[in-house]
Amino acid sequence: MRPYWSILSGRFRTLLQYRAAAAAGFGTQLFWGFIRVMIFEAFYRSGGPQPMTYPQVVTYIWLGQAMLGMLLFGADRDVQGMVRTGSVAYELLRPLDLYSLWFARAVALRTAPTLLRAVPMFLVAGLFLGLQAPPSWAAGAGWVAATLGALALSSALWTLMSVTLLWTISGEGVARFMPALIYTLSGMLVPIPLFPEWAQPVLKALPFHALVDAPFRLYMGHIPPGEMAGVLAHQLAWTVALVLLGRWLLARAAQRLVVQGG
Repeated sequence: MRPYWSILSGRFRTLLQYRAAAAAGFGTQLFWGFIRVMIFEAFYRSGGPQPMTYPQVVTYIWLGQAMLGMLLFGADRDVQGMVRTGSVAYELLRPLDLYSLWFARAVALRTAPTLLRAVPMFLVAGLFLGLQAPPSWAAGAGWVAATLGALALSSALWTLMSVTLLWTISGEGVARFMPALIYTLSGMLVPIPLFPEWAQPVLKALPFHALVDAPFRLYMGHIPPGEMAGVLAHQLAWTVALVLLGRWLLARAAQRLVVQGG
């Protein structure tokens, strides 16, 4: 366990050095947050009663802008490079479990950039832009627990995508398709309660709902704290399933891997 923790902490500290990129990302997310707030304001002014109030939607939007880095956006460029050049063969020879190694990298990649952008976003949006605090300590604790579950689930999804590089080599198709799919089905684009009623049971059964919608609604109290155990169980079940799938695919890929170039 110690080697993987060292990899995670080392990668985390490295990513914390990209402060200029984080500042630029914060500005970009602030800009898009304003646009989304204006879109939903127009929607609420022109429509009838909705399952979420407008202040709740505003809070949901700013939570999304703060936690955007937790989602799956592209593959790890270092892993892509290793697969393309064939140096991934050296990774397979190391006395480490390759899946755990990539999973540790995924956790660092999800946490460090998110931390750099989320702290100023919470401060600015909480003071000036309508981001509300959790209605109770239980709601806040539920959000923290569900966010940790979302981190594990997102890292499992990212690691699975990294494993598919061993089959596709370039990985550009998966890297472009998965972010759009997750952004839409997780609730980041439109909160899940605003989807048609016939679609909501399907969306809530998929793993993507547990990345964004469930933690955010726990934060707002829209999902009661008493239902937190169900949310965490859903996250855990999908995380375990994706980890097992990723390990199985990696074991198969390692048996058939051919490195070109000698």
